[in-house]
Amino acid sequence: MKFLFYTHSLISDWNHGNAHFLRGVMRDLVRRGHEAQALEPKISWSRDNLVAEQGPVAIEKFRETFPDLNSQIYGEDFDHEAAVADADVVVVHEWTEPALVERIGKARRDGGHFTLLFHDTHHRAVSAEGDIAGLMLQDYDGVLAFGETLRERYLKAGWGRTVYTWHEAADDSLFRPRPEVEKTGDLIWIGNWGDDERSAEIVEFLVRPVDQLKLKATVRGVRYPQHALDALSDAGIQYGGWIANAEAPRAFASHNVTVHIPRRPYVENLPGIPTIRVFEALACGIPLISAPWNDAEGLFRPGQDYLIAKDGDEMTRLLADVLADAHLRDDLVTSGLETIQARHTCRHRVDELLAILGQCGTARVTEQLAPREAAE
Repeated sequence: MKFLFYTHSLISDWNHGNAHFLRGVMRDLVRRGHEAQALEPKISWSRDNLVAEQGPVAIEKFRETFPDLNSQIYGEDFDHEAAVADADVVVVHEWTEPALVERIGKARRDGGHFTLLFHDTHHRAVSAEGDIAGLMLQDYDGVLAFGETLRERYLKAGWGRTVYTWHEAADDSLFRPRPEVEKTGDLIWIGNWGDDERSAEIVEFLVRPVDQLKLKATVRGVRYPQHALDALSDAGIQYGGWIANAEAPRAFASHNVTVHIPRRPYVENLPGIPTIRVFEALACGIPLISAPWNDAEGLFRPGQDYLIAKDGDEMTRLLADVLADAHLRDDLVTSGLETIQARHTCRHRVDELLAILGQCGTARVTEQLAPREAAE
């Protein structure tokens, strides 16, 4: 089948975590013999920032790293009706311009034989409710929400016909342990600052513990204001700026522990939704300690796959314990990897997507799925 994904950007992962997951899903679809193509707008905040900061070489590097991925940049004159008519499945991400969301829905309503899904991987449904409420989703065959609490929010508000929970996951062909990489640091955190949604938490669960323990620590990410950079420097934390997602596994491998610091809207309003870095870090086999969040859906085994610190003091103690105890580190790595490999890879999510299409797909899609299901 031909899958078409409308995304803010596939090429750029500069402050754009959805690119991580979408790349993994598309790569798995291609490995299964499907055709997968992304469409991204000519004006892309993430890609524009990436090029401004890193230069055109960053885009060239993406194409070298992911030769199996295909993304087309569209402008104002692009024929979206022709593009979707040629596809079997069209998935539209929630950062797509509202007018285009409606336009693609109209193409489905006007006789399009493709299955049309809307994909939400953000907290705007609770933090900017009007933005989502204003989208015209009545012509979409289904909504993919990246957490059960978000699915429930859509159902309660009456957005979309049918809503499915479709979590993010790790592309374990890329995110895997790298035992050959030498350990050169104690702690690494890969995360963006972003809109003060976790500024106090970064100080409590990262900066102060590192400072107190005098750890050799590194932070990678973007959008750090000067006062945040000063705080990192004062604590002796090396700031490395943006890191391409494909380089994150090696960065994890060169350190002994990482942390999870969820953004406040997820903790307070959308419990059960971790950042994609949790999936990716555990897939890389690095011990993880999390700031408080409620694994409401039982995605993991808290205390076994990762440890939880209720406050900054406990984070300091747990970091010291993990760094001092090789057996504890090994146990966390083994357990975390087991859970990822059993439940949370992009292969699992493609299986789930195909099952969803079997429920809400158009006749053209379900007819093509039937032979595959029979073969399996």
